[in-house]
Amino acid sequence: MYFEDIPLGKTLSIAPAVIDKQKMLAFAAEYDNIPLHTDEEYAKTTRFGQLIAPGVMSFMAVWAKYLEVDLFGEELVAGKSTKIEWLRPVFAGDVLTGQATVTGLTKRNTKNGLVEITIEARNQKGETVLTNVTEAVVKCRPAE
Repeated sequence: MYFEDIPLGKTLSIAPAVIDKQKMLAFAAEYDNIPLHTDEEYAKTTRFGQLIAPGVMSFMAVWAKYLEVDLFGEELVAGKSTKIEWLRPVFAGDVLTGQATVTGLTKRNTKNGLVEITIEARNQKGETVLTNVTEAVVKCRPAE
C-alpha cells in the first residue's frame, strides 16, 4: 500500500501469539540469559513467582503476527525506528493478542513517507502487557 493510501487511524487486529515455554527458554538462553528467564527455582523467589518471558521475545511473538497482516506490501522500503514499553510480565502459556493503529503519517519527499504504527498487546486476561511504536519508510505513489 502506497503512503498516500494509508489512512491515519487505520486499525488492524493482530492474530494471537502463544508464548511457548520451550521457545521462551531457548530464546532466553541465547539472548537474555538471566535467572528470571532461565532458572525456575530462582524465579519462584521473585515477586513474579515464576519464569517470565524475555521482553524482546514477547514483542517479537506479537510482531511476527503483525507482519502476517502485511499492511504495506511491496511498498515497504524499510523500518526506521522502534520503541517498546513493557508494562506487565508475560508468562509461558500466555496468549497475546494485539491491535496495530496508524498513529502518524509524515511525507518525507516525493519518493517516501514515514508511517508510525502503534501496537498494543494484551494477554488472555485483557491486560496490556506491552506497547510499541514503530516508524516505517513507505514508498509514495509514483508521479505520472
